[in-house]
Amino acid sequence: MIFNSIDFALFLPIVFILYWALQEYALRWQNILIVFASYLFYGWWDWRFLILILFSTLVDYTIGVYLGQTTDEKKRKYLLWTSLAVNLGILGFFKYYNFFLDNFITAFQFFGTEITYSSIKIILPVGISFYTFQTLSYSIDVYKKKLEPTHDFIAFSAFVSFFPQLVAGPIERAVHLLPQFYNKRTFDYAKAVDGLRQILWGLFKKIVIADNAAQIVNDVFTYYDQYPSSTLIMGAIFFSLQIYCDFSGYSDIAIGTSRLFGFDLMQNFNFPYFSRDIAEFWRRWHISLSTWFRDYLYIPLGGSKGGIAMKVRNTCIIFLVSGFWHGANWTFIAWGAINALLFLPLLIRNRNRTFTDTVAHGRILPSLKEVFQLSLTFVLVTFGWIFFRSDTISDALVYIARIVTQEFWVVPHTNLSGDFVIHVFAAVFFFVYIEWVGRGGKFALEKLGLSWSKLARRSLYILVCLFIFLFFGKDQAFIYFQF
Repeated sequence: MIFNSIDFALFLPIVFILYWALQEYALRWQNILIVFASYLFYGWWDWRFLILILFSTLVDYTIGVYLGQTTDEKKRKYLLWTSLAVNLGILGFFKYYNFFLDNFITAFQFFGTEITYSSIKIILPVGISFYTFQTLSYSIDVYKKKLEPTHDFIAFSAFVSFFPQLVAGPIERAVHLLPQFYNKRTFDYAKAVDGLRQILWGLFKKIVIADNAAQIVNDVFTYYDQYPSSTLIMGAIFFSLQIYCDFSGYSDIAIGTSRLFGFDLMQNFNFPYFSRDIAEFWRRWHISLSTWFRDYLYIPLGGSKGGIAMKVRNTCIIFLVSGFWHGANWTFIAWGAINALLFLPLLIRNRNRTFTDTVAHGRILPSLKEVFQLSLTFVLVTFGWIFFRSDTISDALVYIARIVTQEFWVVPHTNLSGDFVIHVFAAVFFFVYIEWVGRGGKFALEKLGLSWSKLARRSLYILVCLFIFLFFGKDQAFIYFQF
């Protein structure tokens, strides 16, 4: 089941009504409903993979209980490593088995040894990278004694499978989300309305921008050997918009939906394309994953406590692992390496935390210097996205080579209707404007319009709904479902 579908449009209000109808009864019944709804939500895609979620839940719940019962450090380490081995083992098999096998065979063939084999057709479970990291956060935090192990299996199951953020995050920490399942929730009208605004903006980003930009991107990246430089640049820019609106749109809907049920999830995107350097971009992009790697990999490796060599080593590891986390393809590793190379000069010069505030804070327009910084950062990020989107590294290199060598001073054109492309450009212009004026909130519509008259504010919401209605087409899965 996906957020931008009729199925979810029927599913959400039914679960919402049942959930708050149970408010007068025991909290446990609300949690049971969440577990049931979450398993239904996930099983709508493929019920067989519910076994994986249940197995992961049972393993980490049991390990947490035993961690709470022993003070023997050897046993505690054994339990932690068991959790790591089981969860990462499952993730590795489903996500990377064929990748390693194919590269293993290719390596032997390179040295003249022919090996015959047959790949196993493995279906990648939706969202496995997300809920695996979420359950691991529980085991690691219990091991580090940052969190008391839970003995409430229903609450823990709800934490692991919570349907709004189950398949594409945000990747919540147990210390933040799990305690919310212990406490009584009361309906908060203001929080619910705020959640609806965030859902609305998330749907706009997904349906209006991402899904329509995808048509241009797919055409350009498929026939890149036939287009001039100007079209290839346009395709790369539209992919930057597509992946941001697709992923942050999901996060907005997930966070907004959670607020309808009385839960608070962490912010996952903070207007990353309004960043003045690469370091600021990575503090604003996929925050739940980057902070996960910071806390559970970068800091254990030594973080920034050592010399510059250790900082460089740890940073490179983080970016390469982040790239590999995204998928079993060398293009993702190359994407991670490119971002590491872009980040390192700032780290070495100790300028990786130069910008921590909102750009042009308190001003309508940025300065010329800020325009240059924003533009340069966007160009560098978009360059990396070419590798992320391409099927192979060779495709990415040829794509970039054609940008440099083909005609630039020609009007971009595609195989798509000119009217369609113009309409998408108009929607993008509206999107960028709303994002810019609303950049001071956690999402664009959080504060925008609250000081306006009711008529003006409702007109804005109606305009957003109109865009969604006019651009709505066939349900398209979110990009990050494949990760």
